[in-house]
Amino acid sequence: MSVTKAKTDNITSLDASQLTGTLPVISGANLTGLQSITKNASDPAIGTNPSGGVGTLWANTTSGEMFACTDATAGSNIWINIGAGSGDVQPFSFRGSIAGFTVGGTSNTVINKTSFTSDGNATSHGNITAHGTNTFVSGVSSVTHGYTTGGGGYVDVIDKYAFAGSAVTATDVGNLTYSGMYTDRMATASDGAYGFTMGGEHPPQANIHKINFASDSDSVDYGFDITQARYGLTGCSSSTHGYGVSGIGSSVYYNIIDKFSFSSAGAATDVGDVTVARHSPAGGSSTTHGYCAAGYNSSSVNTNVVDKFAFSSNGNSVDVTDLTRSTRHVAGQSSTTHGYVSGGIGSSDVIDKYSFSNNNASTDVGNLIAGLDGPAAHQY
Repeated sequence: MSVTKAKTDNITSLDASQLTGTLPVISGANLTGLQSITKNASDPAIGTNPSGGVGTLWANTTSGEMFACTDATAGSNIWINIGAGSGDVQPFSFRGSIAGFTVGGTSNTVINKTSFTSDGNATSHGNITAHGTNTFVSGVSSVTHGYTTGGGGYVDVIDKYAFAGSAVTATDVGNLTYSGMYTDRMATASDGAYGFTMGGEHPPQANIHKINFASDSDSVDYGFDITQARYGLTGCSSSTHGYGVSGIGSSVYYNIIDKFSFSSAGAATDVGDVTVARHSPAGGSSTTHGYCAAGYNSSSVNTNVVDKFAFSSNGNSVDVTDLTRSTRHVAGQSSTTHGYVSGGIGSSDVIDKYSFSNNNASTDVGNLIAGLDGPAAHQY
């Protein structure tokens, strides 16, 4: 029996095997449960916010690669390559899983490498240039390289060395474009594509400068500033923002936690306070929190306090643990599970380690090859 006309109330089921012929044209608006695929000549980016959310499929029409969105956090999306190729698209992780590095300071060119997988003394990874040996240098990390910047006096050099390999030698790849000022005791932050420096000494500065990791070149002024001109501050990095913490300027000790966006240029905002106003502490960054350890406080005393503040909501820090020593002029590295504080005033060679997951006191887990006062820090 053929059916030429049917009403909605007289078809209770329909076996697809019995269908023949051509279906008539119907509106696609009546079809449900279909998953569309976004086609584009490029790969998706972490800032590609899909309207379909998690599960959205993306096809690169140039390479043929296919991606699926597994985390639709605005501005920090994660796209997993589900094709034959490799290379997931996800936010840069500031934290390292292999090793931390302590470099420069106290006229030393050695790149100290500290394992994140086992406690022990540092080993030599190679050397930076003589320009980076000044005390109070700053360090910022890309995915593959460490950058050592500035230092006591009018040092404008940007040194670069590779994390992979051994016995590496840094090269001078550019200059900080600070004019007529000291470039020591700056804070740093990184989003993987760019490194950012904040502040500086003589006179105290409020500048934020940006270093392009994709091409060896001079830094550029980000165009916006931290809230107070100061030096001796430290930096932390979430996946979306940089933080400038504490510091000193014109004899004023600050407890400020400044925050600025990596993706949309704008002046930093003061979003909270650390528990102790001090200068020259070490920064640390977990996936969810920033840390500020040690420093020299307004009572002219070195502290061992480790402060912790949340990235997800603006607010003050809390004192969560202590280092094994009270010190300043230290370098701070971040693994996926722990913060490390190395070097310090008096050319210390101590490497302290504290946990991101609990508030237990830190432990002394090894020593640098030589004591370093005011070194830079990196991790990968």
